[in-house]
Amino acid sequence: MKLSQQSLSIIESAIQKAVAKYTCNCEQTVVTDIHLQPDQTSGQLNIYNDDDEELANIMIEEWATYEGDDFLESVEPSLRNILCRMKDAGDFDKVTILKPYSFVLVDEEKETIAELLLVDDDTILVNDELLKGLDKELDEFLKELLEK
Repeated sequence: MKLSQQSLSIIESAIQKAVAKYTCNCEQTVVTDIHLQPDQTSGQLNIYNDDDEELANIMIEEWATYEGDDFLESVEPSLRNILCRMKDAGDFDKVTILKPYSFVLVDEEKETIAELLLVDDDTILVNDELLKGLDKELDEFLKELLEK
């Protein structure tokens, strides 16, 4: 599903609003997950913490008009890209949540569908794009080592 630039900006603003609740000069908060719950019927994106406290709520028109059966699978890449871009831009650097914590995609029953982003100083969550061609590279490397 292709989202407009306006919708992408609205989603990013909602995520910024949600994490802004954890950017004070106070002690670190223990939150393990921030839940992103898109709803195809209403077009709503609800963002919750572990205690089901709503952190942000927005409306995305493209979601409400989407007709496919693969709604969650189609919104996952957009949400993942937004979160990765925000992390790379340093948007989560001042968040006072104890690391590691995750942004997770959840369905209407709040069951986890996918881990969108893991925020940790030491761990990197590897996705399929990064692994493409890795087998071939490792095979070539091993072959080169054995030939020497």
